[in-house]
Amino acid sequence: MLKFLHRAAMIAALTWCSVAAAQLRVEITGVGSNQFPIAIANFQRDGDVPQPIDAIVRADLQRSGLFRLIDTGSTALSETAGVNFSDWRGRGADAIVVGSAYRLADGRFDLRFRLYDVVKQIQLDGLSFVSTAAELRLNAHRIADRIYEKITGERGVFATRIAYVVQLGKTSFELHIADSDGANAQPALRSREPIMSPAWSADGARLAYVSFETGKPVVYSHTIASGERRAVANFRGSNSAPGWAPDGKSLAVVLTRDGISQIYSINLDGSGMRRLTNSSAIDTEPVFSPDGKFIYFTSDRGGGPQIYRMGTDGSGVQRVTFNGDYNVSPRLSSDGRLLAYVGRRAGKFQVHSLDLATNQELVLTDTVMDESPSFAPNGRMLLYATEVSGRGILATASTDARVRTRLSGPSGDVREPTWGPFIK
Repeated sequence: MLKFLHRAAMIAALTWCSVAAAQLRVEITGVGSNQFPIAIANFQRDGDVPQPIDAIVRADLQRSGLFRLIDTGSTALSETAGVNFSDWRGRGADAIVVGSAYRLADGRFDLRFRLYDVVKQIQLDGLSFVSTAAELRLNAHRIADRIYEKITGERGVFATRIAYVVQLGKTSFELHIADSDGANAQPALRSREPIMSPAWSADGARLAYVSFETGKPVVYSHTIASGERRAVANFRGSNSAPGWAPDGKSLAVVLTRDGISQIYSINLDGSGMRRLTNSSAIDTEPVFSPDGKFIYFTSDRGGGPQIYRMGTDGSGVQRVTFNGDYNVSPRLSSDGRLLAYVGRRAGKFQVHSLDLATNQELVLTDTVMDESPSFAPNGRMLLYATEVSGRGILATASTDARVRTRLSGPSGDVREPTWGPFIK
């Protein structure tokens, strides 16, 4: 079955032919229970502000599924405006955000906001900072992150980035980097051959991926800021499935140089290669635990593909998944508590999570052709690829399975998403 999985994935990568949109459209298909009612007033504007700061903040909070937006009407309220707490309480808001965006003489922008607790009638947060035009959207996400953290007590992920693979035409592949909502997508790499398995380094500065540009799969490390890249694993046979060590100094990769697919570790300059698995089965899809003590991977050594765990030196292999006869593509939450993977149950390929302390499994998605799950850095959401109406799209699901969104363009397939770390 694992051989079929890889063959099917390769065929899919080689046969995408639709033109994908530059931006992704967000559709919320589920919401959380006990949503927090909040009003995001229209920001006061002075001069031409090219990004709708207030609308981006609203969309971020709504997409989380944890907030219920209270209608604020068309009136703009700056951070200096007096807030009628009784009025907003009467409208059902427990909190309100007011703010402004002004163009400065040097072409930059002054952004300001305040967050008020309507019930307690106190200010919870406020910030004033200067932004370039290019960073307006990022700073809007940062405002949403601050609001999210003040209300929920957890760090927000709106200012993080995602990466995914898209095909433009029959022989043009692109690796895109975008905001967490799919907007502001930029190609990091273009190729006439397939690009697969992108993975972020822990510091968010690099992506590892597999490219077929030389006629066979080769693992590369790509520095995002400079565009510089280096072939890390270019051995005979297949080089695939890179997974970063937490310290960013090495990768776990899957090689067939000695025959069947096995897992190796290798330094970024191609030195220090060590074989970690020595089985007669296919061992693939390695991913490090956040603490760097273990590597989780997929193997069919028990007959069907399941998730296993081993020490980073290859010792102490243990089977982790036991529900169902098909579980692949392991990913760990940032706290190491949850394991996500794609499991097949009753013919449906869906994203599952497993609490590693309690062995409690939960189905997170309502689609049936899911692949490539990836945790948000706060562990609250998962990004994954799925198929709807015969077309590949990206989607998210909360780890409690209550909130789901879909990110899609008007046409084309997007695949192999990975959610980046917090931006420092």
